[in-house]
Amino acid sequence: MALITISGYPCSGKSRRAAQIKGHIEKRLADPDYTGPSLSVTVLSDDTLNIGREAYNDSRSEKPARGTLFTAVQRHLGSGTIVIVDSLNYIKGFRYQMYCAARETKVRVCTVYVLAPPEQCREWNKTSEGGHVYPPETLDNLIQRYEEPSSMVRWDSPLFTISWTDSDVPADDIWRAATAGIVKPPNTGTQAVAKAPSDALRTLESTSTTLVSALVSEQASLGSLGGTLTLSLSSTVKARIALPARTLTLSELQRLKRQFVALHKRAITLGTTEKGAVDWSEESVAGKFVVYLEENLRP
Repeated sequence: MALITISGYPCSGKSRRAAQIKGHIEKRLADPDYTGPSLSVTVLSDDTLNIGREAYNDSRSEKPARGTLFTAVQRHLGSGTIVIVDSLNYIKGFRYQMYCAARETKVRVCTVYVLAPPEQCREWNKTSEGGHVYPPETLDNLIQRYEEPSSMVRWDSPLFTISWTDSDVPADDIWRAATAGIVKPPNTGTQAVAKAPSDALRTLESTSTTLVSALVSEQASLGSLGGTLTLSLSSTVKARIALPARTLTLSELQRLKRQFVALHKRAITLGTTEKGAVDWSEESVAGKFVVYLEENLRP
């Protein structure tokens, strides 16, 4: 349904805002006047995923921490869930990555920027409890590296900025963004590439070989030049091919067969197909090979 990304300095009050947003949404979902789909609200945070504050001490430990968070986001995104990501989300590239995952899953997105001055964040960090304290040098480093969200870029919009002095969040605006906002379609960069079946190479090779053998045999038995032939490749697969008015040699047909196999082998091994169409059945390969032969055997 929606991805709500919380972003802000460390110890700027993001968890408090995430809790407020979750409370407002759940209250609306429980309202007797609500007639929309059945939804659940999930908050994903460093705490819920057991990511310690020490993970941000250096880039070597921070990278797998972000990977854990991103994997959890992908796992929870869906039509029946509103996912609130309560983490630093201070790198714009990571916010863009989550945005692409949301588009691929076809859910709505919005970003909540929790704004607090660095001095206030340092003060709150000192009073944090339960082992949720950043080392002072780590806190300063994260603040310096923070990449502020912008409503001018698509992956941060719609953007809602909440000051540390605000008593509550703009619940109405966030609710509309999560339940009635525009669902952006996946772009080509986020769509999964269609995969060919595991036996596609074998089917490609065997079907083209069978068709060449059938063509040579049929031509020899008929003793005619040119015309349309119907070739039986198996008990269920037949192929019709229009031939030029001349005798086709085995070497010529084998050369064209090798070219055809090489042409389609790359698509199979790379996992790519024509605009996502995956049909590597014997009948489909035979049809493609017939078209290829007719185009290359023209007088």
